[in-house]
Amino acid sequence: MKKQQLLHYPRLDTVLMVEEAIKKAGKYPSKRQLWIALHKKVMYQTFNLILEYLEESGKIVIKDGEVIWIWNPKLVEKYLKSNLVVK
Repeated sequence: MKKQQLLHYPRLDTVLMVEEAIKKAGKYPSKRQLWIALHKKVMYQTFNLILEYLEESGKIVIKDGEVIWIWNPKLVEKYLKSNLVVK
């Protein structure tokens, strides 16, 4: 993650709320539309930090401005049980 001066770090419930919103929709046309769709207000700077974390952890991808949920724990478990080397 980039080092930046933040006014507020996200709480776990806020991170989970953003995760759940993306999971349910599958994808959002833009970060702004996702931010507006959240049922609880979140500072935009904090929201961007959450998206950065989710992207770095491999749960989402932001492509052509779209926020897309890509994490599939069942598929990951399948590959981990096989002798496939995951980098």
